Amino acid sequence: MAEWLHVGPTGNRAYLAVPESGTGAGVLVLHAWWGLSSVFTDVCDRLAAEGYVALAPSLYADGATAATIAGAEVLRDAHDRAAAEVEAVVQDAVVQLRGLPAVTSAQIGLIGFSLGAYWALHLSQERPDNVSAVVTIYGTDDGDYSTARAAYLGHFAEHDDSESLEAVRALEAKIREAGCEVTFHVYPGTGHWFVEPNRPDVYNAAAADLVWERTRAFLNARLA
Repeated sequence: MAEWLHVGPTGNRAYLAVPESGTGAGVLVLHAWWGLSSVFTDVCDRLAAEGYVALAPSLYADGATAATIAGAEVLRDAHDRAAAEVEAVVQDAVVQLRGLPAVTSAQIGLIGFSLGAYWALHLSQERPDNVSAVVTIYGTDDGDYSTARAAYLGHFAEHDDSESLEAVRALEAKIREAGCEVTFHVYPGTGHWFVEPNRPDVYNAAAADLVWERTRAFLNARLA
């Protein structure tokens, strides 16, 4: 079962997918700079098929999406100027997801793609009592993990102009030094957006399948 709703007082659109059983552990899905497109609502549907309650809020106030890099850059720049408002959206989304009657888990999981990965990592630092599992897909940050208590799984491209392997390894070390469980994978021969099937220039089906299998196993271990 899936439906569109709004997140908290911000009113941003959000997509909710619930398993056929009607209940399950909660997972928040945070989209890349393209906006809340079908790529990311499909992730929610796949999670629901695995028994999770998945919520994906739009990080853009008007729910806009982009199909081109130039269009996504415009949306990203507006997002950056409205960082305080986006902070309210992601915080409200955590509260809303945890408060759904369908959600059976006290703690939730987060999956973030690129732009959304920054927010997933950020939320794990801001809400350590609420977040037990974080999946970051080609996204890093420079935050402070001393308060975090989640486990982390990362999926990164070998050739990525947006996220260097140096930055990936630095983040992995920082999380580990904070005492959190962390496993980062680098996928040979891949580039940024390699898990997104609507980006045929970089999509890698074999690597994307492996990302999904590793993510399923990780969430099952952390949220079961």
